[in-house]
Amino acid sequence: LVYVAAQGAAYGESEDRGIYRSNDGGDTWQKVLYVSPSASASELAMDPTNPRILYAGFWDHVRYPWQVRSGGPGSGLWKSTDGGDTWEAVNEGLPEEMGKTAVDVSPANPHHLWAMIEADPGGGLYRSDDAGASWTLMTGDWALRARPWYYTEVFADPQDENTVYVLNAPMMKSVDAGRTFTRVS
Repeated sequence: LVYVAAQGAAYGESEDRGIYRSNDGGDTWQKVLYVSPSASASELAMDPTNPRILYAGFWDHVRYPWQVRSGGPGSGLWKSTDGGDTWEAVNEGLPEEMGKTAVDVSPANPHHLWAMIEADPGGGLYRSDDAGASWTLMTGDWALRARPWYYTEVFADPQDENTVYVLNAPMMKSVDAGRTFTRVS
């Protein structure tokens, strides 16, 4: 199986946005998660111990020539436990209205997830210790989320469940479960 997170059209709403799956190595594709014409798939993460468990980040946005709109009801996180056949929203503890989202699964402990959430108020780095059932804000540090349209990304360390990397205008690293960060040169 092959999965793709598709952003769709850059300058307007699009029915092509969502998560796609191919069962034949990419010859044909099936849309398995669609939220709305203004919500694109901004991230897709797979549980490294069970490839049927997927997490998708969605970003409700439209870029007009005169305005950039980031955030809306289509933003959020979704989870599938059956390879993408069905999905459920996993937003307990996250801000009510979000912008761009990024999510990653810790290879060291797949019950630990990280999410970077664009929101005001409430944006920042979130952690789930129960495979996405609930989320806790670890930090709202502005350095981690200063330019979300371009740089929002989060990576779990492959060997230490308490180490996480956040890519924004600077690259940042935390070794204490996201409570404090240092800049990576």
